Amino acid sequence: MKYYNNLTELIGNTPLVKLNKVTEGIDCTVLAKVEYFNPGGSIKDRIAEGLIDAAEASGQLKPGGTIVEPTSGNTGIGIALVAQQRGYKCIFVLPDKVAQDKIDTLKAYGAEIVVCPTAVAHEDPRSYYSVSDRLAKEIPGAFKPDQYSNLNGPKSHYESTGPEIWQDTEGKVTHVVIGVGTGGTVSGTGKYLKEVSGGAVQIIGCDPAGSVYSNGAGRPYLVEGVGRGDDFLPEAFDSSVVDEIIPVPDLDSFMMTRRLAKEEGLLVGPSCGMAVVAALKVAKDLPKDAVVVVILPDGGRGYLAKVFNDTWMRTHGFMPRLDDAVEDLITGTLQQPAVTRVKLKNTVADALATNAEYLVVFENEPPVRVGEVLGMVSREKLLKLNQADLIADHLAPKPALLGYTDTINRAKEVLASNNCALVLREGEVLGLLTKSALG
Repeated sequence: MKYYNNLTELIGNTPLVKLNKVTEGIDCTVLAKVEYFNPGGSIKDRIAEGLIDAAEASGQLKPGGTIVEPTSGNTGIGIALVAQQRGYKCIFVLPDKVAQDKIDTLKAYGAEIVVCPTAVAHEDPRSYYSVSDRLAKEIPGAFKPDQYSNLNGPKSHYESTGPEIWQDTEGKVTHVVIGVGTGGTVSGTGKYLKEVSGGAVQIIGCDPAGSVYSNGAGRPYLVEGVGRGDDFLPEAFDSSVVDEIIPVPDLDSFMMTRRLAKEEGLLVGPSCGMAVVAALKVAKDLPKDAVVVVILPDGGRGYLAKVFNDTWMRTHGFMPRLDDAVEDLITGTLQQPAVTRVKLKNTVADALATNAEYLVVFENEPPVRVGEVLGMVSREKLLKLNQADLIADHLAPKPALLGYTDTINRAKEVLASNNCALVLREGEVLGLLTKSALG
């Protein structure tokens, strides 16, 4: 009989699939390494065993212990699979931009979930890094693998992902394109391929435009699981093996993700679309005998409510314009959005002095990404408060969202149950639309 003792024995040895439609006009071979064939559905399965094996060997994780990890979802699934087999409890701390489908998947594996705001600094006590640190210290027997600094993550890719690419291409690979994320995949895979090829293989990292990896300010973006939306570089990232980093706008990532499903039959996540955009940029000028491998980290079923959902895409400003679009009602630009801004440390008196009916709370200067919006306050409520109070103490939830290409009829529907709505263009704030603006 041929069978496996458990799912973890199925991790790795994922296939290379040639891209045919999206590579039109490109002479060289572009191969996608499809990581959703791992049992947990992503490349993160590869590091889960390595992280837990090392923790057990060092005594950091003992029988019956609890694993606490900050993750955008996929690492959690991989860890949960391994933890199930070994009797560990899991608590995963996620940023609030993570798709609900991913959260539900982690819960299905038996994990406990804690959701934290994205738009806070790494050292802020509310950040998902800080919360995971606190929980790991407070819970008896807890262990935090910390994929961002744990070098057993890159080691897993050095021992598996890199050798697989070299073996399956018979050593003909010339370029490898990898989303950077926590830095583990590109560092471990890159190190192996550099060594085995004598430095000949080019390692290209890619990440969302605005990430600190490409000298951005680390401001929030909507593609999940890659880049860095904060102001630090993980210890797991080894820049010495990376020849180039290509930033990719969210719009390009989302559109390519949709194309991969429709044209190549690859239902993958938006970080995969991002990687393919970068791979095609690399491949377009290469000779016919070049072989480009692009790693597709995960599947798309966790993103059906986002990148594959027309309503979500339009609401966030990623769809083509329709007639009578909301943008016709907005006078602002991305550089000067039509909103009145107030900061957390401003007082109620400061806010009232603007005479604005509604104020949007964010800290950074425009252009402002939706992930940076912390909430809102209304003049009606402010008039009832002590003028010396801080805005931070009276924050209301974020306004409803509208895409700049949404129709005015759609705006009327949204404002029927909301006092105002943020208008977004490709995830960035263009203005604030109120009921009065509709006449």
